Amino acid sequence: MKMTFRWYGEGNDQITLDQIKQIPGVEGIVWSLHDMPAGVLWDEQRIAEVEQQIKKSGFNIDVVESVNVHEDIKLGLESRDQYIENYKQTLRALGRFGVKVVCYNFMPVFDWTRTELYKSLPDGSNALFFEKSKISEIDPIELIETISKNTDVTMPGWEPERLANLKETFKLYQDFTAEDLWKNLQYFLEQIIPVAEECGIKMAIHPDDPAFPIFGLPRIIINKENIQRFLGLVDNPYNGLTLCSGSLGSVNNDIPDLIDTFHERIHFMHIRNVKRFDNGDFIESSHRACDGSIDIVQVVKMLYKHNYQGYVRPDHGRHIWGEEKWARPGYGLYDRALGIMYINGLWDALNHET
Repeated sequence: MKMTFRWYGEGNDQITLDQIKQIPGVEGIVWSLHDMPAGVLWDEQRIAEVEQQIKKSGFNIDVVESVNVHEDIKLGLESRDQYIENYKQTLRALGRFGVKVVCYNFMPVFDWTRTELYKSLPDGSNALFFEKSKISEIDPIELIETISKNTDVTMPGWEPERLANLKETFKLYQDFTAEDLWKNLQYFLEQIIPVAEECGIKMAIHPDDPAFPIFGLPRIIINKENIQRFLGLVDNPYNGLTLCSGSLGSVNNDIPDLIDTFHERIHFMHIRNVKRFDNGDFIESSHRACDGSIDIVQVVKMLYKHNYQGYVRPDHGRHIWGEEKWARPGYGLYDRALGIMYINGLWDALNHET
């Protein structure tokens, strides 16, 4: 298990590499060029600058999250081939810098959805919250405006250039089905995976968050059956998964069973806990198994059982000790650092049993 930490880059993240360096056990930084719009070819000089910053602090740059997939590819428009060609060239550039894994997603319009960024918890912390009834009642444009007012930082999947054309994008998805999305995903994979293999980069799709349709948009990477179907679209070890316990745990998926079944194709793990409620709401919790609906102890045990050698990062944390005043929603320093220590503590305990 290789522990990593997601960082949004100099000038775009209040957390510094020097602070991350003080978290025991972190080997790599999960990074991206967050200002690059989906579909644009990444500039090698920019990649080199980030590499220098990260390696200077003693971390590897093995994992990129994300190289965003342009909406035209998901929609299957005629313009998709040029965007796919840019994606291939970006992979080749990343391969030249030694990148090993690229995390991406194939969610229409939104990469993730929450209805509140700083929902108070009984202990005084606050966290990302999803209220299911509100999603059925609210117009997506209204949700965007509400969320955007509550944060001064950019958020992955909610980039300004994407949101600026939201009304037009929704029109393109009228009468668009899950089978349409499957077909366009297969087309993308058939083009991309041979290039990824050539570059030594394992592609790791992120599950849909939440793992069910919203606003009439299809979601397909949501459960065991669909993951099996996805892996069969292009049955190649370089076509794999980012298994996110929180995204898949937004509904009652058996996360340890998913790891047991698909461990050979899991290239990246996002480990976080969520507390689900009977009405379909859920909220981020601490990583502790007893604080959420996902048994993180069993998640780590299953990874250990299969001698998991891939990359792991603590995913969304709560905002604690007042860091909501400055932290990117879900991506503060303190609770993610606590999550790392919890995950590593479980792993160490398993090592000491053998």
